[in-house]
Formats: sequence, structure tokens, C-alpha cells
Amino acid sequence: MEKMEFKAESKRLLEMMINSIYTHKEVFLRELISNASDAIDKIYYKALTDESLSFDKDNYFIKIVHDKENRTLKITDTGIGMTKEELETNLGTIAKSGSLAFKKETELKDGFDIIGQFGVGFYAAFMVADTVTVVSKSLGSDIAYKWESTGADGYTIEAVDKAEVGTEITLKIKENTEDENYDDYLDEYRLKTIIKKYSDFIRYPIKMDVTKSKLKEGSESEYEQYTEEEIINSMVPIWRKNKNELTDADYENFYAEKRYGFDKPLKSIHITVDGTVRYNSILYIPENIPFDYYSREFEKGLELYSNGVLIMDKCADLLPDHFSFVKGMVDSEDLSLNISREMLQHDRQLKLIAKNIGKKIKSELQSLLKNDREKYEKFYNSFGRQLKYGVYADFGANKDALQDLLMFYSSKEKKLVTLEEYVSRMPEDQKYIYYAAGESVERIEKLPQTEFVSEKGFEILFFTEDIDEFAIKMLMNYKEKEFKSISSDDLGIEGEDNKSDSESEDQESKELFDYMKSALAGKVKDVRISKRLKSHPVCLATEGDISIEMEKILAAMPDNTQQVKADKILEINKNHEVYQSLKAAFESDKQKLELYTKLLYNQALLIEGLPIADPVEFTNDICKVMV
Repeated sequence: MEKMEFKAESKRLLEMMINSIYTHKEVFLRELISNASDAIDKIYYKALTDESLSFDKDNYFIKIVHDKENRTLKITDTGIGMTKEELETNLGTIAKSGSLAFKKETELKDGFDIIGQFGVGFYAAFMVADTVTVVSKSLGSDIAYKWESTGADGYTIEAVDKAEVGTEITLKIKENTEDENYDDYLDEYRLKTIIKKYSDFIRYPIKMDVTKSKLKEGSESEYEQYTEEEIINSMVPIWRKNKNELTDADYENFYAEKRYGFDKPLKSIHITVDGTVRYNSILYIPENIPFDYYSREFEKGLELYSNGVLIMDKCADLLPDHFSFVKGMVDSEDLSLNISREMLQHDRQLKLIAKNIGKKIKSELQSLLKNDREKYEKFYNSFGRQLKYGVYADFGANKDALQDLLMFYSSKEKKLVTLEEYVSRMPEDQKYIYYAAGESVERIEKLPQTEFVSEKGFEILFFTEDIDEFAIKMLMNYKEKEFKSISSDDLGIEGEDNKSDSESEDQESKELFDYMKSALAGKVKDVRISKRLKSHPVCLATEGDISIEMEKILAAMPDNTQQVKADKILEINKNHEVYQSLKAAFESDKQKLELYTKLLYNQALLIEGLPIADPVEFTNDICKVMV
């Protein structure tokens, strides 16, 4: 037996491996299974050029054996094995990768690829094991060798007997501590879970003896346990199959198996790209909103695989925020991974894949909108809010890409319509896209401001979500048509005669309105005759960028220390009896005029859904009028 020491730099690296590089200890099994898969791949590549070798895939497998009593976990493969020199080179020098060297020497074919490249994954075993023992017999060799180490102190190598070519790694699992339950890595169910999570799509069978139960012979209720060898992994991933081989049921089953959601996907998207960056992807648009979707706990991202091995549960960089509802996975052999294969280097390949995925999602949503309106509206009712957020976020960087996916309730159609549909119906003389904001369709329909625009025959879009108006303000216009709130002080549809009459009336009533404005003590920017009211006596209009709905939303925010307010204008209907009462009070009873003014202002606030500053005073004012 030869006693060897790791090189000084290898000692330091091993300590880092055990304590720093890997976030989750469970990935040790992923690394060892990936190494075993590499070893079998090497025989496959040898067989391509060596006629004396045959490769029957049925004879190649990986076996996991756990022994709770002796606290050992064994990973066996029927791969190419290692010579004494290879054990010393590959396991005695940390970060010396036999797989990487093999890749450089071999031209890879038939879609196979060697997974390992850093040569550090093997040492992840020391995160969970006190002792690691490797027994390996190389292809073409009569002698096997055992490599054994307890960590940074070094390792031993000796010749041993082993009948079959391949490698057997035995881990002596650590005892439990206060912080770590190492028994997990001896538990059958936990091991199966880790294998399914990280190595489900390794191309060779991963076998394991699984405990099962059966009725005892001659008994109707008493069971006995027995073990049976099972293949744990799926091996052939769905994304590597041809689309014409797969049915909707296959995609739905994969969605359920991966637990992307408890609903059925509204749409599946299968992507295969074989260009500058090769990747496969299956994406899903869910039917329902996850319960935590609009909470801080929700994590966006796609599962990321490299050659069928799970690298990240949720790679957030693959999805833009406005498509964060999309579930699914990406598998690529062209990604630049870091040393632990847990995190991704933020490089050109990743950005290119993410850009292509974003375009594909948008294209599929547009197709759904065009070809299956009912299904798109179902999607939009769940996730339309997120699209609007995407328009507003990042200073509108994505507004052009998302605007054609937006929908709003139409006053004419009585259903959701797109901006393109609205603009296509606009009369030639219509200057603006008109909208009204409020808590619900029913409340908006009752707003006094809608009456005038509707009578002119113009369609109004109803904004019922708090994000709507912010998104539209960022969008500014659509197909060169500016958005205009029906509460805006200038709607651009007043007739010239009506306009001149109003100006004349405004001049006559200037003293009245100045008095009313002073009575409201700065609560409104101005009081004027309305150019929009028909049957209602009063309403509020606004000037500037902040609307009344935006004021309400900002007021509800916890950090609204500045108390942002809309510039309100109190508009009076000159054709309503109330206007004559105001004129009469101005001439004969200023106290009564102040009472009327406060009542009309509070009435306008209530119509808009704004709070009244002093409800008790308001009710007393009503009583005064009644008396």
C-alpha cells in the first residue's frame, strides 16, 4: 500500500470544496453519478474507433446501494475504469479532469457529450463522508486498484481484486451533527428524490434496490417487505424527442411530473435550436396564478440543465420579469458553467438563449391571441397585470414589445379588446384614444365624465387595475394616437360654438367661480363651467400627469410621504338647475353659496371614490340644506 499526500495547493482546494464551493450538500450525488455516466460514455467513444469493442447499452448502468447499518453509500458503474496512474492523476490532483482531457482527445459524435470538465466534482463526496474509497478496474487491465482517503491528509493506493471493469465508490457517511442530518443520505426515499431531481435524464439506467410490500402468503391483511431492483431515472428526456412523437398528454404529464403547477398548462412551447448556441427547451404558460405569484416569496426562473443534468432549480436570468409566470426548463451543452456547476457564468450564451426565449414567448402569445381568443383571454385574466407591469417597468424599455399583448374592457364592445382593435375602429375625426379609470366597470360606467364622450360616439377603454394608468402613461401613444383620460381638462372634442359659449359664460361667472375657489381653500386648482357634463351637476377634472385614480393608488402606498395629489378642477354644469342656484346665492346669500360649494365638492369626491375629509361636517351640511 502506498501512502500519498495531496499537493499543498490541492489541500487548500479540498478544504474549499468541503466548506465553500457547493451550496447544497446533496449535489455530491449528482457529481458522482455524472462522473459514472462519463466513464460509460468513454467506452462508447472507444467502441466507435475500436472494432474489437462492442457497445451494448443494455450492459451499462449505474448502481446505488445504501446501507444504513454500516453507514455506507456505494455508487458503482460499468464504465471504462481507471488505471493506477489515472487514479493518481485524476484523484490525487484536485481540478485535474480526466473527462476534460478525454474531450480534447476525442471527436464527440451522435449527440453524446462528456459532462465533467473541472475535475472537482468527485471531492464533493467529502462534504458528507469521513472516508471515500474508490475501487477501479480499467478496460484492458487485469489488475484493479483501490484509492482511499479521509480528506486533506492524503490518500493510499493499493492493488486489489475486482472481477468486472468499472468503478465502485464507497462513502462512509458522517455521523449527524446539530446542524446536519447526514442520515438523509442513507434514506431510500431521500436518495431517490435527489436522483430524480438532478440526474433523472442521465442517459444510462440508475439502478437501486427499492423496498416494497406484499401480502404474506396465506394472509388477508398482514404484509411483508421485500426489495426489488428498480431503474430510478427516466433516461430519455422529453425535450430530446421529436415534436411529432409527442402528444398534448405527454406535455401535460411532464408538467405534472416536474410539479410546475397543480393546474393544467394553458399552452406548451417546445423549442429546439441547433445554431450558434444549441439548446432545447419546454416552456409552459400556466392556466392559473400561483398562490404566491404576487408576493415576495415567489421565485421566477426556468430549470437549467447541462446535458440532462440539473444545474439550477430556478435560473431567473432566462426569463424577463414580464414573463415571470412562464414555467419550464432549458437544456444546453454550450453553457459556460462555474466550478461547482451550481451557478452560471453570466456570459454571451446565456444572454442569447434568454433573448430567444423572450421572443418565442411573445410570438406564442400573439399566436394564441390571434387563433384562440378565448384561451388568450383566460391567460390575460390571470397574467395581464404582469404584462402591464412589464410596460411600466425599466422606464418603458419593453413597452413596444408588449403593447400588442395588452387588452382593456371596451365601452362599446362590452368585452376585452386590444389597442390595435380599438384604433382600427376609430372615426377619422377622433384625435385620441379615450380611457376612464376606476375601481370597476360598473363604477366607471356611472361616472359623469363618460356621458359626453359616449354621446359623441367615441369608444372608451376602462382601466380597472391600479397598474393600468401608470402603464399607459409610460406607453404615451399607440400608432401615433395619444391616450387621453375622459377626466382631462381638454378632451379635444368640444364644438367651436359650444367652446365660445362656454368662454363667454366663464367670463360672466368669473367672480362666482373665484369666490367658490376661495371657499374651497386650495382644495381645487380652479372652478369652471364644464364642457363635458350633460345631466350631472358636477364633476372633477384634472390637469397635469397625475390623475385622480393615480392619486388614490399613490395614497394607498405605505411610503407615500409626499402625499402626491392630482391638480383638480371642479366643473359645474351650466345647464343644470344647480348652476342657477349658485348664481342666486352669490347675489343674495354668500353663506349659502359656501354651503353649496362644499356640498358640490364633496359630492364630486364621492363620485370619484375619494374620501371626504370630514364626513360629520358633510352630513351636517346636508341637514342644513334640508332645513
